[in-house]
Amino acid sequence: MKVEAVLQGKGREVITVASTMTVADAVDMIHRHRIGAVVVTGTDSGALGIFSERDLVRGIAEIGSRVLDLPVGEIMTMVIHSCSRAHSVSEVMEMMTRRRIRHIPVIEDGQLLGIVSIGDAVKARIAEAELEASALKEYITAG
Repeated sequence: MKVEAVLQGKGREVITVASTMTVADAVDMIHRHRIGAVVVTGTDSGALGIFSERDLVRGIAEIGSRVLDLPVGEIMTMVIHSCSRAHSVSEVMEMMTRRRIRHIPVIEDGQLLGIVSIGDAVKARIAEAELEASALKEYITAG
């Protein structure tokens, strides 16, 4: 299964925040949308980084509660590991495992097209496994 199929199933909406937004406001967006990360954008709408629950925990551990007043751009993860719509879900899961991340933006030609979470990837792999099992069962009973 390809990332394109995941995006078709879940939608392409990506919650983004400006790098100047406070961490507290970014946390509110994460909470309100019930997601684990937001993509941080600059003035040209290009992706500058990603801000996740892990960034918040690291910020609180290193800075304390005053981290909530800082711009999200100061504590976001600046290295963006991305994929394209043509990547397979297995490749994306391998990237997540190797890099110890749970969200991968889908970016092509500098355009943010969506985001895939570990939950999205697992759900897609389960659906794929169920489809394979059903096909095998049908093959066995038909033969």
